[in-house]
Amino acid sequence: MSQLILFNKPFDVLCQFTDGEGRKTLADYIRVPDVYAAGRLDRDSEGLLLLTDDGRLQHKIANPKHRMSKTYWVQVEGAPTDQALQALREGVMLKDGMTRPAKAELMKEPAMLWERVPPIRVRKSIPDSWIELTIKEGKNRQVRRMTAAIGFPTLRLVRYRVGSWTLDGLDSGALRQVCLAAG
Repeated sequence: MSQLILFNKPFDVLCQFTDGEGRKTLADYIRVPDVYAAGRLDRDSEGLLLLTDDGRLQHKIANPKHRMSKTYWVQVEGAPTDQALQALREGVMLKDGMTRPAKAELMKEPAMLWERVPPIRVRKSIPDSWIELTIKEGKNRQVRRMTAAIGFPTLRLVRYRVGSWTLDGLDSGALRQVCLAAG
């Protein structure tokens, strides 16, 4: 039996179990031995992180060649136009090349969203919007770079889904263990 842990990573937590600088890590939340993150989330991103003790599953989840889709809830500065969203759908040019086409739709602020500590910076003169963005690759800080490339910087980034696993029912900092049949 393989283990899979669904963890709702809070803001300002490193996706590793140790840190020589005293910052919060996965060890502050997860006391399950011999599990490793399948993919990463930046310290300033929140949401679904999968951990497993199964090397093959970890590779399948984390390796971009498997093209496992990931859905993000992205709060951006400004009000994206249809043209800007279409650019995300077609792929945008980043310094390290063109992104694959993404699914991108405006959305309302997610009802199940928890408060972020500390809160994002708010500028009264500039509105903010939410985008649901689904990608099938994982370049470094890709979602943030994609929204910046279309002129709408990311204020808050929450990964909602990886493959068929979601954040549903998981509060920030909470985890759920799933046993998977071998094979």
